[in-house]
Amino acid sequence: MEVKIGVQHAPREIVLESGQSAEDVERAVADALSGKAPLLSLEDEKGRRVLIPSDKIAYVELGETAVRRVGFGTL
Repeated sequence: MEVKIGVQHAPREIVLESGQSAEDVERAVADALSGKAPLLSLEDEKGRRVLIPSDKIAYVELGETAVRRVGFGTL
């Protein structure tokens, strides 16, 4: 699933493709925003971990899982 995170005072958003379910990502965001966790911690499909201070999160956008197309086709 594609996750876009806006960070305060940062010119660009963070975009990652996460293997986590939408519920897991939403739970992690809710914990970070409620103060239960000092950092929002997400892992992308390649195993890299993204850590964002909870107080710097501007917004989080959860997208659908992208289906990768292989080969060439006609439109």
